[in-house]
Amino acid sequence: MSPPIWLSGAVRPLILPPFNLILLIAAGLLLSKWRPRAGRILTACSAAVLLFLCTAFGADFLVRPLEKMTRPLAVADRTSAQAIVVLAAGKMEDAPEYKHADIPDYIGLARLRYAAKLQHETGLPVLVSGGNVPLDAPGNSKALAMENALRDDFRTPVEWVEGASENTAENAVFSAKILLQKNIRRILLVTDAMHMPRAKMVFTQAGFSVIAAPTMFFSATRIDPLAFLPSAEGLRRSYYATYEWIGLIWYGALSGGFR
Repeated sequence: MSPPIWLSGAVRPLILPPFNLILLIAAGLLLSKWRPRAGRILTACSAAVLLFLCTAFGADFLVRPLEKMTRPLAVADRTSAQAIVVLAAGKMEDAPEYKHADIPDYIGLARLRYAAKLQHETGLPVLVSGGNVPLDAPGNSKALAMENALRDDFRTPVEWVEGASENTAENAVFSAKILLQKNIRRILLVTDAMHMPRAKMVFTQAGFSVIAAPTMFFSATRIDPLAFLPSAEGLRRSYYATYEWIGLIWYGALSGGFR
């Protein structure tokens, strides 16, 4: 159950904000040459939506419903888990302060920090999952960078490294190949709150009993006057939330979850 090809790589920015709205603005300006009223409406509406999504207040309209699909892990929920699975996010390549090694990006580090906290509290074994191996560096997966960070920076052992997956669906399938044969079915799944609904869906379909252990609840941020001003962070959250909504609907449609 892979994500659509058109949602990957170079095509992804074209269908997500801000570029999709910039395309609509351009289309409106072009349309105004033949249909002035329709062109002006399309341009104005697209620009207004873009401005709205650039604010933290606007991004919250997309983020909050996603994050309400999950909840913070309760202490009692984790007692029956057999392992911790933490999913990769992005990767910073050739980091000079780490002797030019690849390191997890800040989203990945937030997931790793929470996974380390859970491991220290529970003693459960950890599996890190994430591939996206560069063509010029075979074996240099996101999971390897995660293992190094957990071991060196968080003093947390890693039992299994799954470094072949290219997306969330493959995270689930390839993790299952490692864990299910060891009769490990009940897992604490660590990712950020926006990503958790989609991740939990595919891990459940892969045969796991999933205890969600989300981190990074952006909708918990207090709304203040600055939240109504455009910002790069507001746009980043809107971009991420839009991607998660598309992925959630796509995965749900493939699995029949939205019939």
